[in-house]
Amino acid sequence: MISQIMGFLFSPQSEWAKVRQKNQYSGGVLYILIMASLPAIAWYYGVTETGWQVADGEIVKLTAASAMQIVSLFYLAMVLSVFCIGYFVHWMASSYGSNSSIAKGITLAGYCATPLFITGLVGFYPILWLDMLIAVFAIGHALYLLFKGIPIVMDIPQEQGFLFASAILAVCLVILMAMMGGTVMMWELGVTPVFID
Repeated sequence: MISQIMGFLFSPQSEWAKVRQKNQYSGGVLYILIMASLPAIAWYYGVTETGWQVADGEIVKLTAASAMQIVSLFYLAMVLSVFCIGYFVHWMASSYGSNSSIAKGITLAGYCATPLFITGLVGFYPILWLDMLIAVFAIGHALYLLFKGIPIVMDIPQEQGFLFASAILAVCLVILMAMMGGTVMMWELGVTPVFID
């Protein structure tokens, strides 16, 4: 698993070729479940033990119960988002002349999210401006993986792969907006941060 992570971070072209060659997509769900736990664990520790600071203000921490509730929903949102994106990869595949399965789509989406999962480890020591900067680079690399991986894994020409990946990117943006709306609804339902005094 570690060699696979390194492959997607440093040599994605050859890693995608290996994924296509093996043609085994059943392990994608387990990969996502494990990788999504990394940012959840990191942020739980970060917001309860390390805390964060805005400008020169006091260090802010959450209670363990509040953090557990929020991080659990964060984990669920990550997993469901990747599954949803994977489903849409499968759903759109025939429009672009590719054969797919739901497992193949979910695996592709999970591997594309690898930089985001790894970047979630910055949560151990939350410095918000630095974390946001690192997240921008992770999003860029995830998009690079998407645009590189779609044509290889789906076995379609580069031009069609570009269009396919662009359509998936649009789906990702819709899911992001839905998550933002879901966050507001959760806050209205009482899932709000409780700070340590």
